[in-house]
Amino acid sequence: MSTENHSQSPLPPHSGGESLRKPRVAVVFGGRSSEHGISVVTAGAVLRAIDRTKYDVLPIGITADGRWALTGDDPDRMAIADRTVPDVSRLAESEEGGVVLSVDPGSREVVYTEPGAVPKALGEVDVVFPVLHGPYGEDGTLQGMLELAGVPYVGSGVLASAVGQDKEYMKRIFISFGLPVGPYTVLRPREWEQDASAARKKIIDFAADHGWPLFVKPARAGSSIGITKVDDLSGLEAAIEEAQRHDPKIIVEALVRGREIECGVLEFEDGPRASVPAEIPPVSSHDFYDFEAKYIDSASGVVPAPLTDEQTAEVRRLAIEAFDAASCEGLVRADFFLTEEGRFVINEINTMPGFTPISMYPRMWEESGVGYPELVDRLIQAALNRSTGLR
Repeated sequence: MSTENHSQSPLPPHSGGESLRKPRVAVVFGGRSSEHGISVVTAGAVLRAIDRTKYDVLPIGITADGRWALTGDDPDRMAIADRTVPDVSRLAESEEGGVVLSVDPGSREVVYTEPGAVPKALGEVDVVFPVLHGPYGEDGTLQGMLELAGVPYVGSGVLASAVGQDKEYMKRIFISFGLPVGPYTVLRPREWEQDASAARKKIIDFAADHGWPLFVKPARAGSSIGITKVDDLSGLEAAIEEAQRHDPKIIVEALVRGREIECGVLEFEDGPRASVPAEIPPVSSHDFYDFEAKYIDSASGVVPAPLTDEQTAEVRRLAIEAFDAASCEGLVRADFFLTEEGRFVINEINTMPGFTPISMYPRMWEESGVGYPELVDRLIQAALNRSTGLR
């Protein structure tokens, strides 16, 4: 993979005449969720990998308060440094300028505006590569806007993106398709508002049925942000407060004893295929595979996972079934537990998984024969060849 420092101009020119120009890819990253910084890291890796002989690239960062901003095309500034994740506000070309994408399906024009200045047309975008993680980006909201605008984009559509973000409805769909799911319960905002004591008792009764520890999670967050492993009743209140800092709706899951196994799904011309699986071994300094273990301490998975041929075939089959059950497109990382009894239980899917070259999804595909630049190119080409709208 090339490590050259690409031009930092925020306005990459189209090449040649209109009929001969290269497709323009808008890489959109950052966003309003708690996974903002990890999205920026992912964007840096994608920008570095895109073949500039085939595509023009327009980096667009979304600040934590929702402003769309032009950023320099400089992947080196998008890495984690000194245990600190990057931020779009520090990458933006202007503190006030903004990017506007037309929602007229007859136009894919992008316009740059600054206070007191004439808006500047940046030309059309042919495809969007949204590397946003979490709410307001990975959850169907951005996908809906791009559908209205008639702009093709990488990854799943509105429904699958929303399902992939909401752990409750994801599990409900998996159950309806006969996929094995671990025990869980959900607490919605209205339950807390109407009777907080009854809501807490619901969790306590769940623990009585399934035992401690429990995992208390925001229902619509990712990257293990806001998750607490609760060993007994004394830690429950703090865990609930931490989850609700990220989402008023929380999900509580029972411990599934076993090994953590992941599998990547990628859509090819003949349909989705599954990668070799990976295993996430326990991290001695962490209670579970949390945010710090994933991104700061760089805990590494084992690829391929040490499984039998039968187990590998089974988890690959289940990963594709999960992809199809949620009507996914493009890519998915499916996360499983292999129980002590030898049964696979699906934990969740990620419709835009971590996507740096050292992330598990690209590593699994590298081991399966699809290198990182080819993976990025396949996703862009698939999006260019797929129409928006009902399909």
